Amino acid sequence: MRKILFGLLAASAFAFTAAASAADQGTAAEAEAMVKKGVAYAKANGRDKFLAEVGNNKGQFVDRDLYISVWSTKAVVLAHGANQKLVGKDIIDLKDADGKPFMKEVVTKAAAGNNGWVDYKWTNPVTKEIQAKSAYFEKLDDMIISTGYYKK
Repeated sequence: MRKILFGLLAASAFAFTAAASAADQGTAAEAEAMVKKGVAYAKANGRDKFLAEVGNNKGQFVDRDLYISVWSTKAVVLAHGANQKLVGKDIIDLKDADGKPFMKEVVTKAAAGNNGWVDYKWTNPVTKEIQAKSAYFEKLDDMIISTGYYKK
C-alpha cells in the first residue's frame, strides 16, 4: 500500500511540475506585446537607453523564457536579453538546429518593411532543450527588435 501511495504522490508531483513548467513559458501574444513595449520604450527613451535596458537580464525585457534581442538591419547583435556574448557579432549566417537560415529570413522581411513572425528551432534558455520557436519582430529605424516564444 505504501508503494502505491508513494507512486501516486510522485506521479501527482510530476504532473503538477509539468503543468507549472508549461505555465512558466511565454505565449505568442506575450512575445508580440514585449516587442511592442520595446519599440515604445525605444521611441520614448532613445536608442542607447533602450539597448542598455535590453541587455539588463533582470530588467523589464526579460520574462521567464521571453527576452528581447536587437539586431542591426545587417544582423549584427546590438543587445540581447539572454546572451550578452552575442553583442557585436554578425549573425546573418546563423542557422537553427535543422540548418534553416532563419536570420536571413528575418533580415529580408524587415528590409522589405515588414513586421512579422519567423519559425525555427532553438535552445530554450530555461529548459536547455531544443524546441520549436516562433519569433515576432518589428523594424524601428536601423534596428530589428524581436522576441520569440517556445511552442509547447
